Amino acid sequence: MGKRGVVTDYGGEELYKGDLIAYAARQGNRVRVADAIVDRVTTRLVDGRLRPMLRIRPTGIESGFTKRRSLRHEWISSEHVRLIIPDVTGERDQ
Repeated sequence: MGKRGVVTDYGGEELYKGDLIAYAARQGNRVRVADAIVDRVTTRLVDGRLRPMLRIRPTGIESGFTKRRSLRHEWISSEHVRLIIPDVTGERDQ
């Protein structure tokens, strides 16, 4: 987080609702790379520190040979997230 009040990925790109991101997701004992669309951007107080959090909606496109069971919304930290395409849903214009 470079500026106060802005949630960024690990490369410093700002994250907003509707952005397409890539993130690390666990499946059993393995880690896979998955794509998702950001649904909500917020911060939470964890152990006395403010942590940037994202509620995401997985797209179903991911590495690995076993399919994901459900495409439910998930809460993740933004520390292992990378922005792929900004505003793919067009929600930021409204």
